[in-house]
Amino acid sequence: MRPNLPTLGGPPKRNPFGPVVAVSVILGAAAGGVWWWKQRMPDVPMDGASSQSATPVDAGTLAQAPAAPPAATDPVKAAGLERASIRIEGPLETALVQAAGAEVGPALAQVVTRTLVWWVRVPGEILRGDTLDVLYQRRPNEEPLVYAVRFISGKTGQTHRAYRFQPGGETNARYYVPNGDELELRMEHSPIDSYEQITSLLRDGRGHKGVDFRAPVGTTVRAPFAGVVKRKNWNFGSNGNCIELIESGGKGRRALFLHLAELPKSVQAGMRVSAGQVLAQSGNTGHSFAPHLHYQLMLGENRVLDPFDQHKTFRASLTATQKGAYEAEVQRLDGLLGTPVAGK
Repeated sequence: MRPNLPTLGGPPKRNPFGPVVAVSVILGAAAGGVWWWKQRMPDVPMDGASSQSATPVDAGTLAQAPAAPPAATDPVKAAGLERASIRIEGPLETALVQAAGAEVGPALAQVVTRTLVWWVRVPGEILRGDTLDVLYQRRPNEEPLVYAVRFISGKTGQTHRAYRFQPGGETNARYYVPNGDELELRMEHSPIDSYEQITSLLRDGRGHKGVDFRAPVGTTVRAPFAGVVKRKNWNFGSNGNCIELIESGGKGRRALFLHLAELPKSVQAGMRVSAGQVLAQSGNTGHSFAPHLHYQLMLGENRVLDPFDQHKTFRASLTATQKGAYEAEVQRLDGLLGTPVAGK
């Protein structure tokens, strides 16, 4: 008789603990592999980077980009000044308005012209291509104050320079050329004792008939020659307090002094005066925008004379003791002027 064979049907029964053990082994191996990989990561370079570990950054103190260096201080502005640099291709005023703005340009052109007239005739000898550098200071309700002018002239073929400087012990600041001579000519037997600046000349292109001396009210005015007072205070609305003096000796010259302060009662028509005699004090009367003396010379009734042709003239110079301070100021202003516009 054969032995009984196994009955066919479902799969044979297995030990339930076998699969659990197998899964646990697999999971444990996987976990061990992850742990091993994490332990190796700091030593493994990534994407070609250096194998050295970076310094950790504290999340509470994020790294800041280095601050940009402070902008360099403009030395011209630090000095309280402005600079206008122009190449002249048309009217001087137009060029200065373009460089300095419409607010200050027209007045700046007038002030700068007072220096240019000592080098060239204005406007005829200011040529296309001439260059100009100016250091100036704006002033509320006043014309700008010019500290330095550098003018390269095609007419003269020279570089002209002038600097504002007030010597120790002097009442007024004046303009000087590099060697320490005054820019302006002075008159012998001048009608005015002291003044700040000549603000108008016959050759400045304005069509003015006299020389204007800017001076404080009350500055002494003298007769430039011996003569007789012809009249006073005519056309007061325009001339203010004024005197007309006829030269003695039949030479026919007439001197007019306008915008004076109050006249002494002793000054009357027909009064004879000697050269250098005090006539009055300068003022700001009549059609005048600032204290000054208008000095006009005529020959006969209609011919206007240039006082700088009629008087002997000279230039004053700084003394040896004043030149040290002046040279230091020239060096300072030259540094602020910088490279001439022609060299740019």
